[in-house]
Amino acid sequence: MTVRRDVFVEVANCILFRGAMSALLPSGIDLNNSEVRERLLPHCRLQAGEVWTDPEACHVVGCGDAADSSFVHTVMKERLAALLVQDPPYNVAVGVRRTVAEYVDWCRRWVCVSESVMAGAATLYVWMGADQKQHFQPLPQFMTMMAETDFESRSLITLRNQRGYGTQKNWMAVRQELLCYIRGKPAFNVQYTDIPKILRGYYKEVKGVVTENAERSRSDCIRPGNVWVDVQQVFYRMEENANGCSAQKPLKAIERIVLASSNEGDTVADFFAHSGTTLMACERLGRRCVTVDIDPIFVEIAIRRLERYRDTGKTGWQMGHPFEGELEEEALGVSEQL
Repeated sequence: MTVRRDVFVEVANCILFRGAMSALLPSGIDLNNSEVRERLLPHCRLQAGEVWTDPEACHVVGCGDAADSSFVHTVMKERLAALLVQDPPYNVAVGVRRTVAEYVDWCRRWVCVSESVMAGAATLYVWMGADQKQHFQPLPQFMTMMAETDFESRSLITLRNQRGYGTQKNWMAVRQELLCYIRGKPAFNVQYTDIPKILRGYYKEVKGVVTENAERSRSDCIRPGNVWVDVQQVFYRMEENANGCSAQKPLKAIERIVLASSNEGDTVADFFAHSGTTLMACERLGRRCVTVDIDPIFVEIAIRRLERYRDTGKTGWQMGHPFEGELEEEALGVSEQL
């Protein structure tokens, strides 16, 4: 039986949002809405403390706290990560807001857990926000905390968003900060963008031969450096979009990190899975991923995204969302009672 779109939208509004926007609209699902969460949780295969092992590969997904050492070690199963990519909530408007001191103390705990499952030579990347209305916290406080650890700071990368939010009275906010730390001497594989080199004229004598810089280059394109201007942040018209995941990081950015700081077959860990982008990148690039999230809904989204990619080759849902099937069935059942 086919459900008329106008009936489905009306019923979905009634069931999930009571006047809010439908789950089919580009704005997506509001996963902070308690009624929406109540509807989705029964469709999640993992609850707190549970682990899903990928039946086709070596990936592992767990539902638990990134700061819970016992759980993280259980999920890692004695694996050591060559690369960790962490994207914690920024303490701006996500979940329960802590004081800066509380937030940094929480970060110190999950960083300590992360370090305990790293290989002797490994790289840690951390996405970290800077609230320009609150003296740019928590970025400087996090950096100060990391200076007290045994990690060596390696790079401060800025991802320049192509779309931003702004005002006529201030500079438009278009940046995301990515911190890079290392332990030991981990692998680093040079990467290149799709941006062609346009500057010419730098000459240098090499073994008695004067050459122009392009002649000595290994690529016709430039390296990304520590300011990335070629990555589009995710929005609802992109295939990789996972509606409801407001902090979703671009697959292109995560794949760049994975390619640069790990080798094929390595274990890559991410203890804030969210939309499952690190899991996706590892699947596409031949790495083993161990990923965790404290929220069963995000855990389910990450698993479903992997399964969808294997089934369809698609990296996300674009203007759809991960729970379309269940919500359509629910709407269908209600419509038949009308």
